[in-house]
Amino acid sequence: MTVSLYTASVPVFQQMLGSLGELLAKAQVHASEKKIEPAALLQARLFPDMFALARQVQIACDFARGVSARLANVEVPKNDDKEASFEELQGLIAQTQTFIAGLAPSQFDGGEAREIVTRPGTPKEKRFSGSAYLLSYGLPQFFFHVTTAYALLRHNGVEIGKRDYMGLK
Repeated sequence: MTVSLYTASVPVFQQMLGSLGELLAKAQVHASEKKIEPAALLQARLFPDMFALARQVQIACDFARGVSARLANVEVPKNDDKEASFEELQGLIAQTQTFIAGLAPSQFDGGEAREIVTRPGTPKEKRFSGSAYLLSYGLPQFFFHVTTAYALLRHNGVEIGKRDYMGLK
């Protein structure tokens, strides 16, 4: 059985971004009910040298957009990553979902062998085939940031579990 790049990426991103949006909604309710300043959750970190929750969400969205765009051979949409509230992060997730939903499966055709270059021209430049980019770089990066967002919320008392993380009702 052959799985296309589209099937291995866009539906996965859609599921997990939907789940991330639900996690943030539960966090917002939690903050309200417990009378916690939303910024306390949005700026929460597991350790001082890690990115805060809001940045984890931004990076997850950046990867969903960037990986999908590169595999579909279209320009990567830019985002300033200035979202500072639950509402703004929900808007970013919705914007990201709209972008990737607008990509047709046929745009990914031939992408397995397409060369993907990350950080071109810098010492950290990496070159991948489309398949390797998705499977060994893009998806692991995306899941790292979604998982870290989940862990930050769970660590701060938001009552969520694996079904919430997976986006299962």
